[in-house]
Amino acid sequence: MSAGRPSQASARRRDRRVYTRSHPFLFALLAATRGRPVRRLGRTLLVHDAAAYREALTRLPLDRTAAGTTGGAARAAGAGSVLFDQEGGAHRAGRRGLAAGLGAAGVEELRAVWRPLLVRRLAPLARGGEVDLVELARELSGSVVCALLGSQADPRTVAEAAAAAAAASVRSHLPGPPRPGAKSAAVRTAEHLSMLLGAAPAPGPDPRPGDAALRAMLAVAAVNTTVAALPRAVAWCADAGLWGDAADARLRPVLADELLRVTAASPVLPRVAAAGGTVGGCPVRGGDRLLLVARHAAEADRRDPDAHRPAGPGTDRLVFGAGPHACPGARLARAQLADVLEELAPYRPVVTRARVDRRAALPGWRSLTVRAGA
Repeated sequence: MSAGRPSQASARRRDRRVYTRSHPFLFALLAATRGRPVRRLGRTLLVHDAAAYREALTRLPLDRTAAGTTGGAARAAGAGSVLFDQEGGAHRAGRRGLAAGLGAAGVEELRAVWRPLLVRRLAPLARGGEVDLVELARELSGSVVCALLGSQADPRTVAEAAAAAAAASVRSHLPGPPRPGAKSAAVRTAEHLSMLLGAAPAPGPDPRPGDAALRAMLAVAAVNTTVAALPRAVAWCADAGLWGDAADARLRPVLADELLRVTAASPVLPRVAAAGGTVGGCPVRGGDRLLLVARHAAEADRRDPDAHRPAGPGTDRLVFGAGPHACPGARLARAQLADVLEELAPYRPVVTRARVDRRAALPGWRSLTVRAGA
């Protein structure tokens, strides 16, 4: 069924379902503790406030290899030393390598991959047909990953493998009871993804990442955030009736930033303190676990998307982290969503069916079908 009369309230109600049905424990925990900027529960600190969130990412020493973090999950899966758990010079070198492929010039090259795909996959809307935006996001993200890494693998197969790897490893460090056999499943899925991506590109001037573990983790991050973010953002745009802003070339990039802010594909960043310090005035000890709530820091829980009065880069970019821990794929994510909105805007789509993905690592839809509006 469609969402009915467009409104921000109906858009927010639909989007809330991805939390309450796929990650109910996490959503309840975040809602119950958001009354304070920083809340301590034993050795865990939940950080909701934007200033404290920035402080944790830019001033507090963090342990990239600790259990319960993204880097720890990557290492437990047999991924070795990857971008998520490297320290010092190795970490900076890895990020510089990514910048070549994910900077302005690199994103423009990747546009040549996804723009024809969008035209082809959205063509049924012109004929009165329907399009599953989750399937589109999988193919889009898989195609971009293969182009970025120089892989000849089938994009949809890569996307499916990256989703399985994320579900087996990344989700294991979110709040909730542990899953039996999660570690062995994480190893198997990581190895399968690495095999699909194939050997690293030959040495030379090619800036693409060559380390097998880094390539696999890049695929996991790119696929899962794209598949979580794009369908949710489009559903919000449709339910809130924002297609007029999406059709405006001046407002479209701002709207894309606002939609990424409210959907917050990675709503929580789990980290572990490497040494003592303070976050938001709360003392932190080495080994304390931090749940940095990007969703709340970016005001996604209380401020609707508005291309005319946006939150601005000081707030909306927080969903991508901060400082040395900012996501290197932020530019890519914004460009992809802006292009998706541009291609969809003439059809003014409405949501006809939506099904939550209860197994995905990130809150999102298992299927989200749209058709052209009136």
